[in-house]
Amino acid sequence: MTDYAALSSFLVAAVGLAVPLALAALGETVSERAGVINIGLEGSVIWGALGGALGSLAAGPYAGLAAGALAGGTAALLFAFFAVWLNTDQIITGTAVTIGSLGFTGAVFQSRFGATGIALDLETVSAWEVPLLSRIPVLGPALFDQAVTAYAAYLLVPLLGWFLFRTRWGLALRAVGESPEAANAAGVPVVRTRMLAVVFAGLMAGLAGAHLSLVHTGTFAENMSAGKGFIAIAVVVLGRWNPGGIVAAALFFGGAEALQFALQALDADLPYPLFLALPYVLSLAALAGWFGRSRAPAGLALPWPR
Repeated sequence: MTDYAALSSFLVAAVGLAVPLALAALGETVSERAGVINIGLEGSVIWGALGGALGSLAAGPYAGLAAGALAGGTAALLFAFFAVWLNTDQIITGTAVTIGSLGFTGAVFQSRFGATGIALDLETVSAWEVPLLSRIPVLGPALFDQAVTAYAAYLLVPLLGWFLFRTRWGLALRAVGESPEAANAAGVPVVRTRMLAVVFAGLMAGLAGAHLSLVHTGTFAENMSAGKGFIAIAVVVLGRWNPGGIVAAALFFGGAEALQFALQALDADLPYPLFLALPYVLSLAALAGWFGRSRAPAGLALPWPR
């Protein structure tokens, strides 16, 4: 394989692996901008993966993507009911939702497909090749020969940037995350805003999970989310709660994950499990602020009395 082909293959893998992280993180940044950190994002991702699998079996892969998004949104609604409506601790509630989701999805999977699910073979979402752009050397195949979920992530970047920083609704949402007292005094419905933001984050995480089952693998396996929801939260921090920075951070993490496959292909002497751990090490580094300090919304994780 030539250097050109190897680089192109690496970038295709990096972008493909970055897409679910970008989708989940873009949704989570809306939630965190509203003052809610959803540790249960991992639960929405795994429900999205299972919902995508079941939806694809019932009505095809694109229906599976929609079903996955709805499944993730439902899990987030459960989290929002407790953490936002009832004012329970956001971290503890999110942890409970994640653990419960991993258990319940495993139980549903085994009851539907048996203990192994060996026969589960899903129709996958085909890549959409953009004419001309996909033929750009090196970058073309990586950016413009991807599944529809990748183009959804591309589109979300300017849309969320416009919404958050150029609209009245975005200003109100950011005000809720910075100072819910001031936002409430200005007439912004704090609880409703936060609940809608959390559900949106769940929809995006569910779509990310459906991407895992319907684009990456063509099947479903228990715990296949593999920490993607937690990494997405680190991506939000590394991207400084800005849609453009979040996509750049997701590509960085996707590249780190793709590196393990490249090293296996090159027969590197280093054991590849070290590189399996690399995305998680980077997540810890981002959360610890080793990539530069950034200021979170002032009202993040603070309760608001309904």
